[in-house]
Amino acid sequence: MIVESQVNIKGSKERIWEVVTNIENASETIQGIEKVEILDRPDDGLVGLKWRETRTMFGKTATEDMWITESAENEFYKTRAESHGSIYKTTIAISGQGDDNTLSMTFEGEAQSIVAKVLSTLMGFMFKGSMRKLLVKDLNDIKAAVERQGTDDPA
Repeated sequence: MIVESQVNIKGSKERIWEVVTNIENASETIQGIEKVEILDRPDDGLVGLKWRETRTMFGKTATEDMWITESAENEFYKTRAESHGSIYKTTIAISGQGDDNTLSMTFEGEAQSIVAKVLSTLMGFMFKGSMRKLLVKDLNDIKAAVERQGTDDPA
């Protein structure tokens, strides 16, 4: 299953990057995230950053360990999580120019276990719609943080 969403943001790639890579404080930006605990921090860059994220999803609290597998500064990063018999990958990417940019999120869920495959088949359509709403909400929270800070800058 693949779910994609995007939002246009009035802000520089650098400012957007600053917000989306501030994972340790993501609970201050994204309303659905309750807590982030950094588990492993690389000496340099983002690749290898690992954290435990607690958030409310579908009316329940869920905690997942996630880590960054690929990254290009001011362009994108990819995360991975493994849970409940599935592999989850997310890509966060920035495109555009100047202060007219698009932030996109792509979520991929790949069932590995038999139970996860059966549940994915039975509930995939409902899950996909709910996941799209979650992505849109996260993107809009990020947009608000970027654009709010942009108005605080002295002119």
